[in-house]
Amino acid sequence: MVQVAGHGKAVSKVNSAATLFDKIWDSHVVHHFENGRDMIHVDRHLLHDLTSVDAFNSLDAAGRRPRNPELAIATADHMVATLPGRDESSFLPGREFILALRRNSSAAGIRMFDLGDPRHGIVHVISHELAAVLPGLTVVCGDSHTCTHGAVGALAFGIGTSDVEHALATQTLVLQKPAKMRIRVDGLLPEFTTGKDLVLHILGILGADGGSGCAVEFAGDTIRALPMEQRFTLCNMAVEFGARIGLIAPDETVFEYLKGRSFAPVGE
Repeated sequence: MVQVAGHGKAVSKVNSAATLFDKIWDSHVVHHFENGRDMIHVDRHLLHDLTSVDAFNSLDAAGRRPRNPELAIATADHMVATLPGRDESSFLPGREFILALRRNSSAAGIRMFDLGDPRHGIVHVISHELAAVLPGLTVVCGDSHTCTHGAVGALAFGIGTSDVEHALATQTLVLQKPAKMRIRVDGLLPEFTTGKDLVLHILGILGADGGSGCAVEFAGDTIRALPMEQRFTLCNMAVEFGARIGLIAPDETVFEYLKGRSFAPVGE
């Protein structure tokens, strides 16, 4: 059974109780403006080859440097060939983008997982595989599918090039807090049904803009029973029904997934 509360014509408004989304957002507010917008701190900034070039160029033109390069990671994934043994010249239109990312990351002191590095890959995949993204963090990237990281309980969303520059320069963003939506799913999924089927079913209920601009929290015993790979799919595809953020409360499944990964915390 799928129950929806939140934004939109066909659903009721979510109640006023603080949700996980509220708690993470509110704890990251640096300043609240009179016009209702918030300046929030960015815990992790993920960079890739396509949207970072203009942001770095604008930063250089203004005489600014990244404020907290240690909170960013970079990888080339949008303008890269799929050929085995690929390098920056395997897909010629992407060559200058990759070289620019390499140059900018090195100059700024940003950790880059470059071509040939065994940790290299799609930016919103390697970040959780390495545990560079953790529960409770705010995470941004110039890619709409950054919401994938909501599966580990991170508040993650895509941003445009001007916001990439702003996040690099200040480690903050000024944003309107999104409307909230909660999608609760209970009951057993039919045999051979996966998280992909579930999110397509939700998409069929809500339509392509049913979650427009919302922060969507997925809840219920069906969600808690999903393995991590299917949770990632669910949050990744929140953007397909217009949501900006997909979020699942972290539990033991998440903690076990992150344990022992490259950047995961250790000890008490």
